[in-house]
Amino acid sequence: MHKAVTIKKEGVPAVDLTRCRTILAKHPGATSADLIPILQQLQDAYGYLPQNTLEEITASTRIPLSKIYGVITFYSQFSLEPRGKHTIKVCIGTACHIKGAPDIKKKITETLHIHEGETTKDYKFTYEPVACLGTCFLAPVMMINERYYGKLTTEKTEQTLKSY
Repeated sequence: MHKAVTIKKEGVPAVDLTRCRTILAKHPGATSADLIPILQQLQDAYGYLPQNTLEEITASTRIPLSKIYGVITFYSQFSLEPRGKHTIKVCIGTACHIKGAPDIKKKITETLHIHEGETTKDYKFTYEPVACLGTCFLAPVMMINERYYGKLTTEKTEQTLKSY
């Protein structure tokens, strides 16, 4: 196995690679076909995909870093930045938009002091609007982690956020 060269991004610390190496050890002889499961396991372990873990994948599998980034940037499930403990997804589909999603989005921004695509400074919440949550009958709807909150008002939204 080759030693990975760590490129340290300003303000983003390198992480301990013990969990990364444990995951990679479960994939001996890994190829590009194994990349998505490896990335999913790393993201589950770290909460995001730290730069030095990607370099470790390259060193272990010889999959080029450019290919790894191509996969990460193609799939929305992957994040290169630390994410919050709780992910808030707000539906911005037609039914939700008509029934008040813009007000819900505004209330989230006011309550948490973050905008779409951002994470709170304490890493408690990450806020992402999504095209559809598939629950139009609950419009407007948001999802926090795996739990749905529907027929929202700005008051219900604020109460829900504060309950976390």
